[in-house]
Amino acid sequence: MNKNRVAIVTGATGGIGFSVAERLGKEGYTVIINGINDEAGAEKLKVLTDAGIDAEYYGFDVTNEELVTSNIKKIGEKYGKIDVLVNNAGGLGGRSRFEEMTTEFYRNVMALNLDSTFFASRAAIPYLKKSEYASIINYTSNAGWNAGGPGAGIYGTSKAGVHAITRALAKDLAEYGIRVNAVSPGTIDTPFHAQIKSTKPEVFASWANNIMLGRLGQPEDISGVVAFLASKDASFITAETIQVGGGQALGI
Repeated sequence: MNKNRVAIVTGATGGIGFSVAERLGKEGYTVIINGINDEAGAEKLKVLTDAGIDAEYYGFDVTNEELVTSNIKKIGEKYGKIDVLVNNAGGLGGRSRFEEMTTEFYRNVMALNLDSTFFASRAAIPYLKKSEYASIINYTSNAGWNAGGPGAGIYGTSKAGVHAITRALAKDLAEYGIRVNAVSPGTIDTPFHAQIKSTKPEVFASWANNIMLGRLGQPEDISGVVAFLASKDASFITAETIQVGGGQALGI
């Protein structure tokens, strides 16, 4: 068990983030969940605490530098260290082709995926240094390699940035024994895809045909890999990105 170990999971009031928080909590971590919907935060916090997990909720926007810095500092000072930071928050942010793309849209998507990872990691480093076994786990995407589908080009660009910053952080923090890795989820059945699932269920279902293992992923498929990367079993793994997509990246 990981008693007295502290993990922060951003964007953890639903989907993959909540699954990760729940998994780490069941493995003994004190889990700090973050989100911007305080009602959802209170609801998910209750689920965790009712399961006997030590948990807290901190509501702040991961794209707000000042709020990220002050809240992570507050967490680090309270617990005296941070053992694991999971930069789970992120998203598509909408779709726009480059010709029509506003600068505001561009900046919002980059902030949601790349700035948030930078702000949270920078703020956590002083407290990760106080851990005997620290790691950062980021999220990239197939779009970071294939540049995304129509209108998702800037999302792909931001995720390519996350892939690069993962390796850069790993280089920068290796001397302190802090490992930095990333997961690259394939198509996971979460609210991320709620719109197409409700409006075009046949299209959503067909996505499984492009996955070698023949099914869509579940949040637990990601949380298990995140828990592994945070564990001592992964003590010699850093600067890596693990594809968790059922072979989707290869195509069939």
